[in-house]
Amino acid sequence: MADNGALPSFGAGTLEDPKLTAALKTLEIVVRRKLDGVLQGDHLGLIPGPGSEPGEAREYQPGDDVRRMDWSVTARTTHPHVRQMVADRELETWLVVDMSASLDFGTVNTTKRDLAVAACAAIAHLTLGGGNRMGAVVCTGDQVVRIPARSGRAHALNTLKTIATTTRSTDGVRGDLFAGIDALRRPERRRGLAVVVSDFLGPIDWDRPLRAVGGHHDVLGVEVLDPRDMELPDVGEVMLRDAESGQVRELTITDKVRADFARAAEAHRMEVQRTLRKCGAPTLALRTDRDWIADVVRFIAQRRRGMNAGATR
Repeated sequence: MADNGALPSFGAGTLEDPKLTAALKTLEIVVRRKLDGVLQGDHLGLIPGPGSEPGEAREYQPGDDVRRMDWSVTARTTHPHVRQMVADRELETWLVVDMSASLDFGTVNTTKRDLAVAACAAIAHLTLGGGNRMGAVVCTGDQVVRIPARSGRAHALNTLKTIATTTRSTDGVRGDLFAGIDALRRPERRRGLAVVVSDFLGPIDWDRPLRAVGGHHDVLGVEVLDPRDMELPDVGEVMLRDAESGQVRELTITDKVRADFARAAEAHRMEVQRTLRKCGAPTLALRTDRDWIADVVRFIAQRRRGMNAGATR
């Protein structure tokens, strides 16, 4: 595995396949080498934030979250106060991983499916430790696979194996991200971090359950895309097949078709990001033609700068 973020293929393996285990352990080494030192301190999490356990009160400063107002202290002192929050002693992270047929696609360095597995490996490395737990919900359209939350590297490796080897949906079955996200709502889980990994292609019908999950957890959207999801190549006559519906269509790719496709793809992506923001979820964008680890590091650095700027204000 090259240091530029190139990935092996995990898709052909089984849970007992030694090649799959070796590939995942190699991925772990690369992730650890690249990301060690990115997070400094205990329990800062993948999304640096104020935590969820109540701490001491302090006077309100412009820019503070008004939802943290401590009304009892405010009434007693006649000056507005906010309640500071401290990080939980243990973090529970839940992955919702879209493994529908549209993820079995890639035209550059890797497939979106393999990139989704790599993203889950990075999240596991950044959140596990100190008794933290990780669980997962894998949705294909045909089924929803639940992996209970447990701690430890052995559990993380088994979780990644299960994600990588989850059986693909049958032809003609569309993905069901709604069902995957909704599975986090029942049974009720302790407050933690919910990470949704998907290409977010198709109808945006998952906003209601994600908004409900965001009311109880910190949420993060991880978007995995291929360049061909955003633009068509100038190749003339082609035959295109929808990976999920199975529908086949012959098409002559002209400049107008390319422009219309790019415009529609960008509009859909902007709508996905707006929806994620409305649900309180920042977006980590990963692409098969970029150094995915560098994108993870850049995302964390930007979040850190934003938090530090908020604290300064």
